Amino acid sequence: MSAVDILRYLNYLRVERNFSRHTLRAYANDLGQFSDFLENGPAALQRDEDAIRPPASLDVLKRASKRDIRAFLAHAQTAGCTPRTAARKLAALRSAYAFFVREKRITVNPTQGIRSPRLSRTLPDVLSIPEMTALLDAIDTTTALGKRDRAIIEMLYSCGLRAAELTGLRAGDIFYDQATVRVLGKRAKERIVPVGSYALDALRAYLNVRAALGNPEHDTVFVNHRGGPLTTRSVQRIVERHALTALPTRREVSPHTLRHTFATLMLDAGADLRVVQEILGHESLSSTQIYTHVSIERLRQVYREAHPHA
Repeated sequence: MSAVDILRYLNYLRVERNFSRHTLRAYANDLGQFSDFLENGPAALQRDEDAIRPPASLDVLKRASKRDIRAFLAHAQTAGCTPRTAARKLAALRSAYAFFVREKRITVNPTQGIRSPRLSRTLPDVLSIPEMTALLDAIDTTTALGKRDRAIIEMLYSCGLRAAELTGLRAGDIFYDQATVRVLGKRAKERIVPVGSYALDALRAYLNVRAALGNPEHDTVFVNHRGGPLTTRSVQRIVERHALTALPTRREVSPHTLRHTFATLMLDAGADLRVVQEILGHESLSSTQIYTHVSIERLRQVYREAHPHA
């Protein structure tokens, strides 16, 4: 019965909360690790973080106390777990206990009153306009794959899309007359995002030669060289490959770097924070506010470099 309860909880996250497969796997692993910790002590935390663990046991979770949860989080960080990962583990436990209390499978929620680990706020890395220009200009657009890659990077930069949102675009999601695209974001939430003229031109140029890539019969916009839908990992490799050529001194450039760049440049140009939040698909304004810190830091940098008494 315990395993059935855990599966019902995970199904609730998948169906009603629209959690991604990645998040479901992480939550299931966190619950399993916690059960393992309660049964076997700190040795359970010495195993590979990404290893598949035995499923959580509701019977074991019922016996846990507030002290057990604090000990689990403390030992996890001692074993090398980052504060962000520890915070996710606590979120997984909070969510599970809240679910089982509502289901009347557990009477006491021991996660109540436990504070999440303090997270350091690191500023996202962004590209300058000259760096973005160099990245785009480095792409050879004489081939079908080159036209596809240019359209990918233009769309990421123009719209601030996540890689998964880009790979999910279908032909019917592009509205050329309105210069917008319909995006399916996290937890299956739709939003309409404006597209710049350069991105639309690159998209048209790619779609004119898309049939040369395996003659795809489906309507997913971006495809691989065999005509199959492009994966998020493939998009990441495409961005990294062109960045390595155009910006060899850069440590790392990812699709999310282009998303950060989009948001920062929008705010630098005076865009309203709420508008940027809507375009990015952030649920909370606090997620978008980090980019105001980036902009202020860039202002400080310019000041330090330009002012003689800085």
